[in-house]
Amino acid sequence: MTDKADLPEPAYRWTIVVSAALILGISMGTLVNGLSAFLVPLEAHFGWDRAQVSAINSFGLIGIAAGGIVMGFLADRIATRTICLIGAMSLSGALILAASAQTLAQFYTLFFFAGAIGGGSLFAPIIALVGSWFRTGTGLAIGIASAGQALGQGMVPFAAGHLIQASGWQSALTILGVVIAATVVPLSFLMRAPPKPASRASAATATAPVLPAWIVLPALSLAVLGCCTGMAVPLMHLVPLIQQVCGVGAEAGGPLLVVLTAAIGGRIFFGMLADRIGPARSWMAATAWQTTLMMGFVLLGSMQAFWLFSPLYGFGYGGVMTGVLVTVQAFAPPARRAMSTGIVLAVAWLGHALGGWQGGLFFDLTGAYYWTYANAVIAGLINLSVLGAILLLVRRRSAAAA
Repeated sequence: MTDKADLPEPAYRWTIVVSAALILGISMGTLVNGLSAFLVPLEAHFGWDRAQVSAINSFGLIGIAAGGIVMGFLADRIATRTICLIGAMSLSGALILAASAQTLAQFYTLFFFAGAIGGGSLFAPIIALVGSWFRTGTGLAIGIASAGQALGQGMVPFAAGHLIQASGWQSALTILGVVIAATVVPLSFLMRAPPKPASRASAATATAPVLPAWIVLPALSLAVLGCCTGMAVPLMHLVPLIQQVCGVGAEAGGPLLVVLTAAIGGRIFFGMLADRIGPARSWMAATAWQTTLMMGFVLLGSMQAFWLFSPLYGFGYGGVMTGVLVTVQAFAPPARRAMSTGIVLAVAWLGHALGGWQGGLFFDLTGAYYWTYANAVIAGLINLSVLGAILLLVRRRSAAAA
């Protein structure tokens, strides 16, 4: 009898990876930090505080957190294609409606809905689907898919900044909604389940140390809370930091685009590293890189310095999310992979929401961004501590089993 590991893997798995990268780039690029280009225009138009405007993005991320658990649970039971179609249409509609919003309550409600139904349907279920198509090279596959997200997180704020400058923030929101309907909806039809043998095991699941779920999920959730609270700060507040320091307009989005372009290489590199040294170790290495360089942004004083520093930070930052995703895939039971991914990512999005909101709050309190970025470093150190504890526990259990 032929071993399953010797059977050829279906070529369609790369169609899944490329489609997932495009969907994540467009949708999550809009939800995670696409609003960064709208912070200053919304402040100027409505007279709101930076923290109040930042909270619009936070409501969207809280929505992703709540929706990711529910949609991940459903994705383990119904077709991922159906889940993605619901998410794409919901996200598109919410953005188009937001162009007519006039109160904070309206913005908060619409972005929470966009996150809960749109983002919740288009992240955890897709990542779980990508992992289920691969028996080997899971880290590389997820790294490529998440690299698409990194590119989108740079392209969407950059494009939105120029759209705002050309036609205003209301037209920019409308155009984003139309683009999502025209791209993500067709791509969703490509999201289909793998053949049965390919879905039963991946290399990550087969080689992962066995830890009880009551240890794994809380520990990974606490770790991801730290790393995502930290990474949210440059995503939401690098553009306004550059605008404050350098006195520029839409071009302030350029260094953020460089961060997220460099993150493409980081996500793929750390995905490959995860296949070699293990997902948790790869995640820890990327987090250490990100945390070490975080405070560098507040020490810069010119556009040239921001352009030069951004790719250095971006490469390590990019590997963090790949580490998170591959680690969850490795430790989660295959039958509950989408739900487990949704639970851990729910905490990740809460961390994003916390990081973005505290960034606006501490800017309002101090008039500067020093403590915003210092808090991000503290959050990264918490992440490193928890990951170190997880690795120590895995080593002890492995030794005991041996």
